[in-house]
Amino acid sequence: MSVGCGNPVGVGLRSEHYPHLLQRPRTAAAWFEAISENYMDSAGRPLSVLETVRLDHPIALHGVSLSIGCKPQAPAMAAFREQRARYLARLGALIGRIDPFLVSDHLCWTGVPGSNVHDLLPTPFTGEALDWICEQVQSVQDTLGRQIVLENVSSYLTWASSTMSEQHFLIEVARRSGCAILLDVNNVYVSARNHGLDAREYLDSIPASLVAQIHLAGHTDLGTHLFDTHSAPVCDAVWDLFAHVIPRLPGVPVLIEWDAEIPAFERLEAEAVTAARVAAEACRRAPMAPRAGAGEAAA
Repeated sequence: MSVGCGNPVGVGLRSEHYPHLLQRPRTAAAWFEAISENYMDSAGRPLSVLETVRLDHPIALHGVSLSIGCKPQAPAMAAFREQRARYLARLGALIGRIDPFLVSDHLCWTGVPGSNVHDLLPTPFTGEALDWICEQVQSVQDTLGRQIVLENVSSYLTWASSTMSEQHFLIEVARRSGCAILLDVNNVYVSARNHGLDAREYLDSIPASLVAQIHLAGHTDLGTHLFDTHSAPVCDAVWDLFAHVIPRLPGVPVLIEWDAEIPAFERLEAEAVTAARVAAEACRRAPMAPRAGAGEAAA
């Protein structure tokens, strides 16, 4: 499905939907996003399903363990480099097998050498962190032989040492390293609510030419803060933000994420149809601005 501003709408590939997708049905999803780590070490059914889906649809690979913001202490640096090299070798093999149109991960850290907390932890937004992350991104891109795309994460605390805003830090990482941005609109909303920020101001500050993909998802309101659970439909406030930003981003692939309390595939498709409708209505109301090309979902 590609309507509105020409944005192809995809959905996440989840094991709950394997039986349905193996029948190779017609679907409203224009493409699928697969979690890289779920397939990097698999020689069995998951990889076979991914290859079957790839026969009919473009695939994006989305990682959760690159930990691009991790900066270990000197004694752990050798172990860090070895661990990163092993990870990239496995990721590179999967890329070669699937030929994804886009490879992404998160602007965060997930642990230290030998220990993964399986959470997306925010980095401090400082000049030192910026220099380190840009160096790491360039190294990863050189190793993989392609551009990577980094996503803004939801956050629940901030670093007292930060000297710049999250959006400025994200922009500078992309500009200096040559990577692109995966703009997660739900994460912008969650972080803005948690920290008292202006979500529209955040979105408006991101140059369209740097954005290669958009994520939409649901979250959970815990009263004291919002928690990024991907366990519910996209809420009205996030749809409003999506409608606000999408006219500036014609052609950029849009993804519906749903990772917990996963519904039937037909419900996920319905959310993708809603995304296409919201984009179409928003683009009819606003003139489409020209932009430099970025990650198109190509077969």
